[in-house]
Amino acid sequence: MENLVWLLIKKTGLSNQVVDNIISLIQEGNTIPFIARYRKEMTDEATDTQLRDFEEIYTYQKKLLEKKEDIIRLLTEKEVITDELRASIQAASTLSQLEDIYRPFKDKKNTRATKAIAKGLQPLADLLLACELSTVEFENLSTSYIKDTWDEKTSVTSAQEAIQGAMDIIAEIIADNPEFRAEIKATQDRTIILESTASKKFEEHSVYETYKNYRKPISQMPSYAYLAITRAESEKQLRVKLHFNESDSIAIGKKIFVPSHASDLKEILHEVILDGIKRLLHPSLEREYRSNKKSQSDREAIDIFGKNVKELLLSSPVKQKVIMGFDPAYRTGCKIAIIDATGKYIDSTVVYPTEPQKKIVETKKVLLKLIADHNVGLICIWNGTASRESEKFIAELIKEESLDTKYLVVSEAGASVYSASKLANEEYPDLDVTIRWAINIAQRVQDPLSTYVKIDPKSLGVGQYQHDVDQKLLKEKLDNHIQDAVNRVGIDINTASRALLQHISGLSNTMAKNVITFRDANGSFNNRKQIKKVTWIWPKAYEQCAWFLRINAAKELLDSTGIHPESYKVTYEILEKEFNLSKKTLKLPFVVPIDIDIENLAHTYKIWSATLQDIIDELANPWLDPRTAFDEKWFKSDILTLEDLKKGVQLNGVVRNIVDFGAFIDIGLKNDWLLHKSQLGKQVQNVFDVLSIGQQIDVIVLEVDLERKRVSLSLKSDIVSKRPQIKKKVKIKKSIPEPASSITWNIVFS
Repeated sequence: MENLVWLLIKKTGLSNQVVDNIISLIQEGNTIPFIARYRKEMTDEATDTQLRDFEEIYTYQKKLLEKKEDIIRLLTEKEVITDELRASIQAASTLSQLEDIYRPFKDKKNTRATKAIAKGLQPLADLLLACELSTVEFENLSTSYIKDTWDEKTSVTSAQEAIQGAMDIIAEIIADNPEFRAEIKATQDRTIILESTASKKFEEHSVYETYKNYRKPISQMPSYAYLAITRAESEKQLRVKLHFNESDSIAIGKKIFVPSHASDLKEILHEVILDGIKRLLHPSLEREYRSNKKSQSDREAIDIFGKNVKELLLSSPVKQKVIMGFDPAYRTGCKIAIIDATGKYIDSTVVYPTEPQKKIVETKKVLLKLIADHNVGLICIWNGTASRESEKFIAELIKEESLDTKYLVVSEAGASVYSASKLANEEYPDLDVTIRWAINIAQRVQDPLSTYVKIDPKSLGVGQYQHDVDQKLLKEKLDNHIQDAVNRVGIDINTASRALLQHISGLSNTMAKNVITFRDANGSFNNRKQIKKVTWIWPKAYEQCAWFLRINAAKELLDSTGIHPESYKVTYEILEKEFNLSKKTLKLPFVVPIDIDIENLAHTYKIWSATLQDIIDELANPWLDPRTAFDEKWFKSDILTLEDLKKGVQLNGVVRNIVDFGAFIDIGLKNDWLLHKSQLGKQVQNVFDVLSIGQQIDVIVLEVDLERKRVSLSLKSDIVSKRPQIKKKVKIKKSIPEPASSITWNIVFS
């Protein structure tokens, strides 16, 4: 543990005490959302994102130490461990370095070298590597290794076979030598070129057009480019090869393996070095470099995907409105579903305002009745087939009838997946799949968090190459982002779905099901203590989930806030002694005195100042939603098809997906179009610094390519709406300012 703490201090720059605290909290089974919310002073107020980074570093460094111990044990059993080798292992800072150190000692099967060793040619190889004999002496000596054992695996038929076997043994030694591998990596790491060329199966004018004749240092390749190339390679559209500097590798090999006073035998040794490099070392390094690049690209793509999912979940909800979900179509008609202000389904129908039926009058009559009967405040239209025609129809209806109703064009990504899912069938067993689809369109605007958690993140349209990356890592990271988003907002335990509950800190899928079962059997929860009665929710799980599960109209007033039950006693003590408020007389929101001294109160009542600040915030703003308010800004209705677009046209758009080279913008047509990061109005390294999922922006059409069906956009920077931010609670003035968190680590794995 001491070594692990030291490594973490070195990697993160945190103090010994903070590292100890975070490790202890993780090992005790505390979740990241719980630690971030309730153990701030133990972690220097690290955010959930910083704690996730720490957890990843912790896991990696722990694995590194375990690998070191395992290698030392194996080498000790083989009786080859030396003090120098042990020191080299202990000094290794990455798993890759450990692999190189252990490589020469790995048991190998059926290589040219192992076959030569089986023939007893190791001593001859040692003489070749020493380079003390002359070439003639070496060749004469090689005849003594000729033997017939009646077994081809151990027989040597000629001197030339013996010499070749010795050369094969040395070639493998050279290729496995950790010093040689390390020096080549150090000198060529930035210059190794990846080249991709078109194969016979290459499809012209495809998405891989950029890469059909591509050369670039692999270290400088962006993750999206590498993932695109590997996908094309798997589809056999591209051939891919890494190019090392062979002459540099040979020079390094000669420096390491040829003795300074070598005899003329060194000419044969030079041949061996060249063979070892071309046949074994470079191909081995190519596999390693490509594997590392794939791992790095996976992580970067997953990181972007995770951020997009988290921002999508934290999209601004439309509150207190009855919403109509409008699923456009032609032949089969437009499916309509209405949900009330709480998200409950209340009505549905099918109308035919588009071709071929084009029943305009009948559709207007039906929709006007639905809008009037249910007081519909917002109509959400799917942005797929027939959406622009449907939008025009709705816009004209609202204008003609002077309706106090708005409309919005919505991405349908994942709606079809949800509507046909087992969960949708459980929630709406008596409804057709198409109506469930329309319901989902409406619900994702009213409550994005509760709706999107029901859909596989890979179907949400906010990732890139998500099917090509490490699926296990992808699931782990997405689960973390979803958990952080859900717990940042908190949920009402009496209305939350199982899909939402299972992401609450401390709860598993089984526990979430048990909460629903308990709720169905006993009615709504009246207080947080009842959560303890749910099957499998033991004290630790209750501790982790309690704050994140709110109960409106609870008998215990604090159960509707984000104050943890562990702090109820001190909260009431402070309210009674400092503000003359009893449990019975307390009403929320609590008007906090301007001159309250947090530091002094924290000292008096022996509570962390950060915890007390959170308590005061919750009393002053119970159920404060950290998400921004929805900005009602609508698309123009005069762009219906790609042909309607012209260069220079200004449009309203919504950010649907962010990638490391830009963002894809929904401008109301069927497809989303690229806004390259070079068109963001200024030099931008990280697109997330400027844009976020769901952000409404104004864009200008740069180019329309009708033949390739592509649109290029530019950001109209002088009128771009401000990037949405998570709301921050207003802090009460303190007598002593607190220092900002010093946690600013980076993760570098190899």
